[in-house]
Amino acid sequence: MKPIFIAGPCVIESEQLLNAVAEVLIGINTRLGIDIIFKSSFDKANRTSASSFRGPGIDKGLQMLLDVKSKYGLRILTDIHESWQAAPAGEVADVLQIPAFLCRQTDLLAAAAHTGRTVNIKKAQFLSGRDMRYPVEKALDAGASEVWLTERGNTFGYNNLVVDFRNIPDMLEVVPRVIMDCTHSVQRPGAGAGKTIGDRRFVPSMAMAAKAFGATGYFFEVHPNPDKALSDGPNMLPIHQLEEVLKKLI
Repeated sequence: MKPIFIAGPCVIESEQLLNAVAEVLIGINTRLGIDIIFKSSFDKANRTSASSFRGPGIDKGLQMLLDVKSKYGLRILTDIHESWQAAPAGEVADVLQIPAFLCRQTDLLAAAAHTGRTVNIKKAQFLSGRDMRYPVEKALDAGASEVWLTERGNTFGYNNLVVDFRNIPDMLEVVPRVIMDCTHSVQRPGAGAGKTIGDRRFVPSMAMAAKAFGATGYFFEVHPNPDKALSDGPNMLPIHQLEEVLKKLI
């Protein structure tokens, strides 16, 4: 089973950013013989502060993602936060992602399943790997054709995350595809005076540890200049470092 690779900027900032990242991913795909799925969000509805940048919104954002798909031939992953977003997002995205805090929302899971797209459910920060069988059952009962699970760490409300890598084999008992979110797992939620910070130094190590525990896919948020990113910059991998990390995983 070939590993799944997902990469892209946290949120859609501009057409220029999407094109810059897509061009790098196409080059990596060609050199390494892989098929990276392009990820970016049209709306970050779960930012820490109401003043934080959220993105261009669903209409403009989906059109920008469709332009990337048409121009570069990349498959697309984006997340949805409300049930009504599933149908329009499913017209563009190949994979619909359910955010971790929303993974138990029955109507959201069902709406994503009804699109016929792959549904990637991120494990909640407050659940164990074994608990994820119930969101999967909801999606499958609603007709999902394929369901993935994604590990992103657990939080105890003290501005940090802890990754228990045993969650990966536990979730592999539920679905055949378990993705490691190598960037969100290095977050320090809410620890930056109204914003989430983190430490991107540990992103490659998160990926290699996940491989040792049997992960079948890897999720990286990347940016040409993470320190200038409008969302999640401290946790994103500089895009020029991505290829070397992927070589080690392959």
